[in-house]
Amino acid sequence: MNPPEAEMSSTTPVSAVMTSKVVTVRPDQSLAEAADVLAEHGIGAAPVVDDSGSIVGLLRDEDLLISESRLHLPTVISILPGIDITLPGAARRYDEELRQAIASTVEGVMERKFVSLAPDASLEDLATAMHESDVTHVPIVDGGVVIGIATRGDIVRHLAATT
Repeated sequence: MNPPEAEMSSTTPVSAVMTSKVVTVRPDQSLAEAADVLAEHGIGAAPVVDDSGSIVGLLRDEDLLISESRLHLPTVISILPGIDITLPGAARRYDEELRQAIASTVEGVMERKFVSLAPDASLEDLATAMHESDVTHVPIVDGGVVIGIATRGDIVRHLAATT
């Protein structure tokens, strides 16, 4: 059974632990500029916002690494001479990696499908979303505008402070 403090902390709103001074990048920024931003602020991800301030993506340090790594070629199985079968998903993965490898701007490598939460979501919601989606950074969004970002470290620091 969990200690009472740990149970109470699960109802804590994300807004209580998120970072509200969010570093963002723009879709048209070069990858070098974006890497500089992440490095300068010592962060592993930044929301990507358009000119109106609306979130359009999430740039992770992992996305920048993919642009510098070797491509994973699709696995092809030859069942008969002249008949090759590409394993399901392999071509899609290759297409995505190729798109990222040749990208020169944030828009080319950013995650377009990402987890986000409202500021009144609970820490339990945050932890569940991070675990189920295997992500480390979750933008906190209100009306399409980023008002914060929460990380696994934020949850751990909160748990340490409440026990």
